[in-house]
Amino acid sequence: MILAALLPLSLFLLPIWNITLEAPQYPDNIGMDIWINKITDHEPNDIQNINLMNHYVGMKNIPEHMPEFDVFPIVIIAMSVLGLIVAYFRKRKLYLAWFILFAILGAVGMYDFYLWEYDYGHNLNESAAIKFLDAEGNPLAYQPPLIGNKTILNFVAKSWPMTGAYLLFTGMFLSVAAFFLDKREEVAKS
Repeated sequence: MILAALLPLSLFLLPIWNITLEAPQYPDNIGMDIWINKITDHEPNDIQNINLMNHYVGMKNIPEHMPEFDVFPIVIIAMSVLGLIVAYFRKRKLYLAWFILFAILGAVGMYDFYLWEYDYGHNLNESAAIKFLDAEGNPLAYQPPLIGNKTILNFVAKSWPMTGAYLLFTGMFLSVAAFFLDKREEVAKS
């Protein structure tokens, strides 16, 4: 359980998510890495290129700061400290409770990410230089996928977890493993 509590702290060192855009005009692709407290270029100048391209269709710039960047680090530190407390008391039900709480917070975080993507891809500037319409004459939306690949005009948008997310998930599932391993110890002692 101690390792389960410590692995989420890797989010301070490793990115959580990546969104990459592939298109013929960008043979090297462009993308951004999402961290617990910032968004960075995947390769130099990627965000600048994304912002320039998106400006023409009326999309907002990639934000340099979001309120979530203030909240997420606190949540991760609190959950790690709570996980260490749970590990100290060695109560099986607390291992499971910690996992469930983290899963709920993760679901809330993913929903928040979805809302950000929705706003980013749907709330377009009315005076954009280029406007694409769907078959019914409505403005196209440019929302990247929450997870997976999606074709948007001549781009393939790819949205996938990165190393930080995998270590976070590993930590969460280690708490479930601790729950079951502790159960086996109880049965063996009986």
